[in-house]
Amino acid sequence: MKQLIQLEINGRVYDVAVEPRDLLVDVLRKKVGLTGTKKGCGAGDCGACTVLVDGKPVLSCITLAIACKGKKITTIEGLARPDGTLHPIQQAFVDHGAIQCGFCTPGMIMSAKGLLDRNPKPSQFEIKRAIAGNICRCTGYKKIVEAIEAASGAISTEGVK
Repeated sequence: MKQLIQLEINGRVYDVAVEPRDLLVDVLRKKVGLTGTKKGCGAGDCGACTVLVDGKPVLSCITLAIACKGKKITTIEGLARPDGTLHPIQQAFVDHGAIQCGFCTPGMIMSAKGLLDRNPKPSQFEIKRAIAGNICRCTGYKKIVEAIEAASGAISTEGVK
């Protein structure tokens, strides 16, 4: 039985009709049209679907949409500035060649954002631990870790959130 709920996504409120079993990733992609969040494994193993819910990284492929009612959801589309300028984490991924096919990139960036919001100067170990649930099949992880380190410096300098 469908239920009408409000979801706050990237600062905008959406009225969405959901079934109790609807997953957040499917609601984001199919009902709201935000396709930046990728549906990879569908089992919470690859991290491609990572979004922030109340500032914490969450696997949207195993999160019920209805459980997000009243919470703030941030997707990859919510990071860039309104003028299109990339968030420092996004820019660091570009600058450091941390993107190959791009499938894992939104989840990696959202996991990095969650980390840098709570720890603006993480060690390499902390970065690796934060992205441990995100699988990349193309780049390896060296450039991704370097990009997150660079983003932490840029965010500290610019004071960006």
